[in-house]
Amino acid sequence: MSRLAILFATAEMAPWVKTGGLGDVAAALPAALHRAGHDVRVLIPAYPAMLKAFPQATRLAEIPPLAPGLPAARLLASESDGLPLILLDCPALFDRPGNPYLDPLGHDWADNGIRFGLLSRVAALLGQGDSALDSALGSLPNSPLNPALDWRPDVVHLNDWQTALAPAWLQDRGCAASIVTVHNIAFQGNFGASHLHALGLPAHAWRFDGVEFHGQLSFLKAGLQLATLISTVSPTYAREIQDEAFGYGLAPLLRHRADALRGILNGVDNALWNPATDPALAAPYAANRLAAKRENKRALQSEMGLDAAVDRPLFGIISRLTEQKGLDLVLTLGEGITHLPAQLAILGSGDKTMEAGFRQLAERHPGQIAFKHGFDEALAHRIEAGADSFLMPSRFEPCGLNQMYSLRYGTPPIVRATGGLADTVVDVSAATLADKTANGFVIDEATPHALWLALERATRCWHDRKLWQGIQQNGMRRDFSWAHAAEQYIALYHDAIAAHH
Repeated sequence: MSRLAILFATAEMAPWVKTGGLGDVAAALPAALHRAGHDVRVLIPAYPAMLKAFPQATRLAEIPPLAPGLPAARLLASESDGLPLILLDCPALFDRPGNPYLDPLGHDWADNGIRFGLLSRVAALLGQGDSALDSALGSLPNSPLNPALDWRPDVVHLNDWQTALAPAWLQDRGCAASIVTVHNIAFQGNFGASHLHALGLPAHAWRFDGVEFHGQLSFLKAGLQLATLISTVSPTYAREIQDEAFGYGLAPLLRHRADALRGILNGVDNALWNPATDPALAAPYAANRLAAKRENKRALQSEMGLDAAVDRPLFGIISRLTEQKGLDLVLTLGEGITHLPAQLAILGSGDKTMEAGFRQLAERHPGQIAFKHGFDEALAHRIEAGADSFLMPSRFEPCGLNQMYSLRYGTPPIVRATGGLADTVVDVSAATLADKTANGFVIDEATPHALWLALERATRCWHDRKLWQGIQQNGMRRDFSWAHAAEQYIALYHDAIAAHH
């Protein structure tokens, strides 16, 4: 296929700005597309972490106020391992501490609609071609366009609500094709009607088949309505979000646009997540050297303050602590887990009541249950390597990455059959053991009873060393590399370009 010019617009990019899977995808997918020979450029706000990471960023262009509510900004250029970055520098909107969406008290920034409206507008501007750039950016005196920006993408790839408003400006045939990827449909970016004027959208955009959604301006709804094509992060999730239970009010629209919707499973960075070379681990290991995995279990038990028990499985959790992740089920079963007997190591933060519950559980069962608040990337790797099994009983999970990390690390996951979990984890049964596809434990219902039965099954299998090793190796043989996902996105881009023209 021909070489494509791709603008990848995102509000996050690991390791510098990350609140969830979007950050990982933004780090890995553009890099995979770049390695495949395509001209990819990543547009992201110039948060303090980005400016600190790329202090030598050079000026591309000054951006005058593009609408009544949008302040002036500028574009900076840098690169990460050869991948070009376009940083949207607007200190009034992005020079803020911590989380990109929340203030220090954990509340949404009041001007998020303006902040990410600007990001969406600039993504659209870059996709509208040279004449639009010259018109918008050339209006400032003594501010010629940097030759490095004399570039127009074939396709603008937008990610989640923070960039999904861009297709509202990308309607002309002279514009690039657009794709909106839904990473989590629960987050939609809904704001007051006054944002229509503030962001410079035309009055005719305020329609049921435009940006309006139940009296509000919805970034995500606009993107799903107006983008050339839509993708989401697993085939099962693409089907689920067309059902009312998972669609968060957008299921009818997605059913209407079903022919434009694709599900592409996220990938794993095989260089970053490789138990044979991972520098965070106590001992490297591989599918044919699983004995060394036990050293990582001993090291994790020591680090987390757990008993050095070799006669019981250790279950691991790395997660946002929310009901979506099904972790209230784990809390309900906490006492019982110690009587299996088994151990539990938890790394996470989120719901304050849930945080307190896990902290109290650990205090009641020292040596058996450990809880560490927050997120620690290196510890996350050590939990994946040191745990015997990984718990991820999510009520819904668009794709999920931790279950794929777990499979790669020989740590069979326990999951619910939803989204990407259903697409990656194959339940242990007589048939799947026989055909060597069994790699974890799957529950159909988000109930304590269903999870308990899976915990019991996993514990019984763990005590059969030969059986357990086979399950581990089945998972470690699966290929979840980003190269495979990138091939599917390239095909999607070509489809979008053809549909757009």
